[in-house]
Amino acid sequence: MFYSPEQGHPLPFDPFKALVSPRPIAWISTVDANGAFNLAPYSFFNAVAGNPPQVMFASGGAPREGGQKDTVRNIRETGAFVINLVTWELRNQMLKTAEDIPHGESEFDSAGLRPCPSERVLPPGVLECPVRLECRKTQMVELLSENPERPNVAVFGEVVGVYIEDRMLQEGKVDAGRLDLIARMGYQDYTRITETFTL
Repeated sequence: MFYSPEQGHPLPFDPFKALVSPRPIAWISTVDANGAFNLAPYSFFNAVAGNPPQVMFASGGAPREGGQKDTVRNIRETGAFVINLVTWELRNQMLKTAEDIPHGESEFDSAGLRPCPSERVLPPGVLECPVRLECRKTQMVELLSENPERPNVAVFGEVVGVYIEDRMLQEGKVDAGRLDLIARMGYQDYTRITETFTL
């Protein structure tokens, strides 16, 4: 099968995200100019450089005034965000924070999570997360979008602080088995990192 995305595909569901998978999940916490916390998951996410450490995530537009999701709006206002890594244990809370709630209301509250102060940036982290990356925005890049009123935006940030729970370390390395991260696949599917191998 071959198809051109601009002409559509012959399948009942779009296969693109299922082909580019698994994708790590950035559970991004931000704060707006008024001090209201926001928390949302993004699976168009990855590390993009190591020295200095840098990350990137991409956000689609929102069906509301301005076309921006709260995460992107907050980062524009404050210049900072925290990436909390999603473990198997936190999968249901992560899914709860994907729900669309009114601007200014906190997903921390709706998901029963506790914010914790960051060391180097203003936004809080998720206390329950064993790994948190504190980030300062370096740039935002507008991407192609089918609807200019709902822009796609890539956000890049420098990691200026890293928190790792001690129990996730073994012999000086992060233990993937103990960390037990989940990742996004296509459709409504996820995967769990339960096996690793070394080459």
